[in-house]
Amino acid sequence: MPLRNIVQIDRDKCDGCAKCVDACHEGAIEIIDGKAELVGEILCDGFGDCLGSCPQDALTIEKREAEEYSQAAVEDHLEKKKQHKTEAPQPIHQGCPGSAMRSFAPADESGNGHGIAAKSQLGQWPVQLMLVPPMAPYLKNSDLLICADCVPFAVPDFHNRYLKDHAVLVGCPKLDDLQHYFDKLKDIFRTAKPRRITILKMEVPCCNGIAQAAVMARDQIDADIPVEVHTIGISGGIEIDKQKQIHTAG
Repeated sequence: MPLRNIVQIDRDKCDGCAKCVDACHEGAIEIIDGKAELVGEILCDGFGDCLGSCPQDALTIEKREAEEYSQAAVEDHLEKKKQHKTEAPQPIHQGCPGSAMRSFAPADESGNGHGIAAKSQLGQWPVQLMLVPPMAPYLKNSDLLICADCVPFAVPDFHNRYLKDHAVLVGCPKLDDLQHYFDKLKDIFRTAKPRRITILKMEVPCCNGIAQAAVMARDQIDADIPVEVHTIGISGGIEIDKQKQIHTAG
C-alpha cells in the first residue's frame, strides 16, 4: 500500500457532534456508537477539509500506509448513502393506523411544581420524531421538547417537570439516522416555528447526537429560537446548558 496522508480520529476527544461528517464531502466519516469513525481509507483524499470543523480538535492528518484514494469508490459510496437516506425511513412506518395524528387535552393537573404526576401530561400522538409530520398542528408555535427516549426512565417527575404544556419529539440518536433527524428537524423548525426548544439527553456519549442535530438545525433555520440542553445523569442530576444564539450574515 502507498504511503500517503490520511485522517486520524482521536476517539477519546470525539464527542460525537457529527460536524466532521458534514464537512467531509467524500462521506468518509460517519458516527458509529456515538463517535466519529473513518469508514474507508479508500474514501479519504487526505486533504484535511474536515479538520477545522471539529470543536474538540479530535482530527489530525497522519502520513502512513493506506489504500489508494478512489474517486469512483467515493461516488458509489455517496450514491448508496443517498439511496439509503431516501428509502430507509419509509417502509417501516407507512400505513400504520397507530401513527395517525391526534391532539387532546392532557389529564387534569395533579400535584404542584415538580411533584410526580399521577396522570399523564401528554397532549399529542404520535411522539416519535420519525413519525411526527412537520405540519402537525400541535407543533406550531409550541414550546418544543426534543427528548432522547431513555430520558423518562431517569427522571421520576418527567411529566410535570418537562412534558406539561410541551409538544414532544422522541428519538434515539444511537439507533436512528442522525442525518434524517437533522433534515427532519430543519423541516419542523421551518414549518412550525417553535417559540423555544428544550432538548433532553442522557449523559452517555452516544446520546449527544440528538442535541447536536437539533442545535445545528436551529442554527440553520432560525438562530433566534432559544434552546436549552438538559443532560440527565444515569444516577440522577441534571445539567442545563443554554445554547448561545448564533447569528450569521446573509
